[in-house]
Amino acid sequence: MLGFGLIGTGYAATRRAEFLAQDERARLVAVAGHTWEKVQQLTSSYPATACGDWREVIGHPAVEIVIIATVNALHGEIARYALEHGKGVLVEYPLALDYAEAQDIFNFARQKGLFLHVEHIELLSPIHQVLRDVLPKLGAIQSGRSVNLVAQHPAPQKWTYHQDLFGFPFIAGLARINRLLDLLGTVERVFCTYHLDGVHNGYYRSCYASAQLQFTQGTVVELIYGKGEYIWENQRYFSLYGTQGGVIFNGDQGAWVTPQQNQPLSLPSRQGLFHQDMDNVLNYLTQGTPIYTSAEQSLTALWVATALQGSAQTGQPVVLGEWAPPGAR
Repeated sequence: MLGFGLIGTGYAATRRAEFLAQDERARLVAVAGHTWEKVQQLTSSYPATACGDWREVIGHPAVEIVIIATVNALHGEIARYALEHGKGVLVEYPLALDYAEAQDIFNFARQKGLFLHVEHIELLSPIHQVLRDVLPKLGAIQSGRSVNLVAQHPAPQKWTYHQDLFGFPFIAGLARINRLLDLLGTVERVFCTYHLDGVHNGYYRSCYASAQLQFTQGTVVELIYGKGEYIWENQRYFSLYGTQGGVIFNGDQGAWVTPQQNQPLSLPSRQGLFHQDMDNVLNYLTQGTPIYTSAEQSLTALWVATALQGSAQTGQPVVLGEWAPPGAR
């Protein structure tokens, strides 16, 4: 049985602990998190050693793979430390908030031959599987739109509303970029605007980011991300339009539209995606079965997201072929 250490006690961490408790190929050995009470609660439900610091998890002799499911700002530091101590790493995206740091971690893992997996369960989701199936039938993709808006009144004072702990929205929400790269290929040019409102001690009351991605094949996709007190609707929308038809998702309701038809697209439940990710990881570690995604693919998505951040900071478009992230090698 492979020994896993878990750093984090939130939803993703709990789903992974749940999987390890029922899979005979692995066991949960040690857990650490931001709140000691939550660590104790999780280890009482899924028996493991409760640790007061994440370094204790990595230092546990029975831990072979470290799962990082905690504050975004800590991902890079923890991943690097775990790899330096010879442990494999499974980390929720992003690998790091800084591209240069993520690049160094990726290169170190590859040089040492250590396991590094960056979770991207959006690629396992029902909507993505439907998109992959329908995409070839749409002809040449001309445009698309992805909107994620969450209204919260009042905005909570937690790390997901802290500009340093959560990070730039399209880096913190890297799945939105990664999905598009998986479907449409290489990005050529980006432009982004971004603003925060009501910032106090790093916490903000609202944020809004609007971006445009132009792909080498000619497709232009608009991305919108917003959350907090000054957002007045909840919206989850995704569309791609091609020369032969379009696909539109509004929440979990989808349609494939052509001149001849408007066909509903039904989606199975999104439940169990973290379990699927864990199963992929264990299949790879025990049988050598390829994982559904690669850390290199996530690094490419982070490069594009960092270009969006650079555009937002300068107010200018970024041509990716003429640009490199600060500190990248």
